[in-house]
Amino acid sequence: SVYNVGSIFRTAETAGAAEVITCGITPHPPHEKLTKTGFSAVERVKTRHFSSTVEAVETLEREGVQVFAMETSDKSRGYTNVAYPQPTGLVLGNELTGVAANVIDMCRDVVEIPTLGTKNSLNVACAAAVVAFECLRQWDFV
Repeated sequence: SVYNVGSIFRTAETAGAAEVITCGITPHPPHEKLTKTGFSAVERVKTRHFSSTVEAVETLEREGVQVFAMETSDKSRGYTNVAYPQPTGLVLGNELTGVAANVIDMCRDVVEIPTLGTKNSLNVACAAAVVAFECLRQWDFV
């Protein structure tokens, strides 16, 4: 949703992320509601939009970015059990369908955030913040 994407932009800005990449039908700048929900972080974070996640991952890999999928699956490892090199890219899935299997196969690794409740995952914007700040922790930035 536009609200999740706005929150992700705000997280990216506070974490000093290089950019936010959106794909497919995901709301992307320019978008009035993104500016409001992200508290203007959209204006301070570099962004690119790709027609597909496959195209985005291929481009990032050519640029030397190590790409990790964030998804609950039988291939997933706990997000704190993974070493994130610099630069790292995180693929966040659709709130309902997650990250596509073909995209997971393209990624260096698949990470998940363990949960203790009946739900098996956090909201996508919350999950983005958790793993982004784990990267910063590992890189001694926080």
